[in-house]
Amino acid sequence: MTSQKLDALVDGVCRGESALIAETLGRVEDTRPEALPQQRTLLGRLENETVPEHGVVGLTGPPGVGKSTLAAALIRHWVDEGLSVGMVAVDPTSRRSGGALLGDRARLRPKPDERVFIRSMATHDQLGGLAPATRAAVVVLRAAFNWTLVETVGVGQSEVDVETVADSVVLVLQPGSGDTLQFMKAGILEIPDVLVVNKWDLGALAQSTRADLESILSIAPGSRPEWSPPVLGVSAQTGEGVAKLAAALREHRSYLEGSKELSRRRCTSRVAWAMELFSLRYGTYGLERLGGPEATRSLATEISGTALDVFSELATRAGLPA
Repeated sequence: MTSQKLDALVDGVCRGESALIAETLGRVEDTRPEALPQQRTLLGRLENETVPEHGVVGLTGPPGVGKSTLAAALIRHWVDEGLSVGMVAVDPTSRRSGGALLGDRARLRPKPDERVFIRSMATHDQLGGLAPATRAAVVVLRAAFNWTLVETVGVGQSEVDVETVADSVVLVLQPGSGDTLQFMKAGILEIPDVLVVNKWDLGALAQSTRADLESILSIAPGSRPEWSPPVLGVSAQTGEGVAKLAAALREHRSYLEGSKELSRRRCTSRVAWAMELFSLRYGTYGLERLGGPEATRSLATEISGTALDVFSELATRAGLPA
């Protein structure tokens, strides 16, 4: 890729041009080893050009809870405020084609003149709730849009990787599902920054679920005592509570910017991505060459640059081809 082409892609992404965003996503999702140097340069430039105020929100919850409908309502609210939105919608994998089932695109239909870009991705059976290319896509979309929304395929007792890709995590639950107790047992309630009881129009049942969540959170030890996750009642169908959700995300963003938490989360995300790439490429053999998983993670934390820079440096120190 020539320097002129690189400049054109970076400028186009930052201006929010859909065609160039799509082309850039195609380039950073390339899994061939020979594509890595180009991706390092491109993602590094995009990170340097990203407006600091651009935020990433992770939307997670059990399958069927209404995440896509809520995402559509939240996107509509942001667009009405004059903001631009990018979205990574992680869908189940088609057993026939190997691609995403595109359930979210069927629900999310922005108008042609709105600055909204939606990218569907298949999980390819990867645990964690994200697709393999989600992290690279987030870097691209964050450079282009005020808000980037990442909807996971569905959260269980292991699908919690969204915590390492988003600045703010929203956990969506539905009334009367029994998920609250299961998530408390799995420790997932320690992850979200905002909790949403969807289908608030169900009335007393929804109010009871919120009361249960608030009770659990009041006795659970908080990992961030300076931020108390609010529990909001929202109806994605009627729009009730969507404005409060957007306001809670703005408040959490202010908290992140006013503390060291944002830089800590970005560092965690960078290390998690580098470790994921390194483990996928070299497995336990590569990790053992650097002293094991914990030693490799500690080393990754000390290396500066993008996640791809960290991955390449880890490979170099392990004496392996990047």
